[in-house]
Amino acid sequence: MALLDSSIGSERRPIHPSVYMFLFAPYGIATGYVNVTLGYALTQAGVKLEDVASIVAIGLLPQTWKVLWAPIIDTTLTRKQWYVIATVTTGIGMIATGLIPAENSWLWLFEILVFLFNVTVSFLTMSVDSLIAHAVEDAKRGTAGGWLQAGNLGGLGLGGGAGLWIAQHIQGTWLPAAVLGGVCLACALALPLIAEPAADRSGTSTMDALREVAADVWSVARSRAGFLGMVVLFLPIGTGAAANLFADIAGDWSASADSVALVVGLLSGLISIAGCLAGGYLCDLMDRKWAYSIYGVLLALATAAMAAAPHTEAWYVVFACLYNFITGLSYAAFTAITLEAIGKGAAATKYNLLACLSNMPIAYMTKFDGAVQTHYGSSMMLLAEAGAGIVAILVFAAIVVTTRRPAALSLRPAG
Repeated sequence: MALLDSSIGSERRPIHPSVYMFLFAPYGIATGYVNVTLGYALTQAGVKLEDVASIVAIGLLPQTWKVLWAPIIDTTLTRKQWYVIATVTTGIGMIATGLIPAENSWLWLFEILVFLFNVTVSFLTMSVDSLIAHAVEDAKRGTAGGWLQAGNLGGLGLGGGAGLWIAQHIQGTWLPAAVLGGVCLACALALPLIAEPAADRSGTSTMDALREVAADVWSVARSRAGFLGMVVLFLPIGTGAAANLFADIAGDWSASADSVALVVGLLSGLISIAGCLAGGYLCDLMDRKWAYSIYGVLLALATAAMAAAPHTEAWYVVFACLYNFITGLSYAAFTAITLEAIGKGAAATKYNLLACLSNMPIAYMTKFDGAVQTHYGSSMMLLAEAGAGIVAILVFAAIVVTTRRPAALSLRPAG
């Protein structure tokens, strides 16, 4: 079938990087469904915010370990085949969660299903990661990464917001999941627009292929470029974790349901997309790891300002939008750093080695934010996240200085 055709030649005219936004959107949509729509339904049913935060963190957990199964993408089926398989299973998983009553007694089943369809969506993200790594030249990796993350954060905002609007206006918990799951399936229609990189695996056993992948990954990990990339992405810099709970803390700013839907939905999606595109473009003009750190400082300052400003609906909208824009900057920088560091080869495995590290601080900061909010309130939650970000940036700066060598001053691919 054309959708799965892997024989598209390299002579095809280069495509606009916006195609990566559509291909990556199911990941954002799935995350938005859990963080926004499902979180809203559960809190409305009386589930504690700390328990909702735990479900959100469980959904992020597979993204911190997906490097363990990333070699499957690099050594077995084509990337396009994995994309279709992952899209279908993710959509079905989302629809299944919509059939469960939003009650405390069913939290265990929500946790299982959310975990499972986040495992399947990880295969989707890894297939796109590998496609973009092979298709985009170094000078344009920031821009391409911005488009990819526009699909992530735009899908999170637009998908989560649409689900929230449906949940607020139409009875039936199944409908938001069904609609968002259907949109995920539709994103596969963009797949024929991108070429499948050639893969010569003839005469290569699975074990030999895995050894080649391991050697490729080690070449990144042992380089200063790879080491700094791992460090900066593991630290809680520019995580955007507080946004996962914006819908749940809106009451502390007396924000109406419509304002919340706007902030975490359509407006969030559009602003995040703008941030991703701007952040990716700027990353192509400067050192990408320092761009990531600068964006982290800006996000920490905005987070602290939100805590200090008057807790009114207007300020909630202003700071939530600012937070989402800067998060877009940070996510674009993450992709630019990662693409720059990994080169090609076993791209899915190498990319997701760094992606797993970057998702760890999102997961643990989401859990941390939820716990702080439950015990000390929303303002303290924001201040704690801002403080963690500033400390992390100082730690990274110290590591950069202590590991600097005259022959290795820039973050470039090994080999």
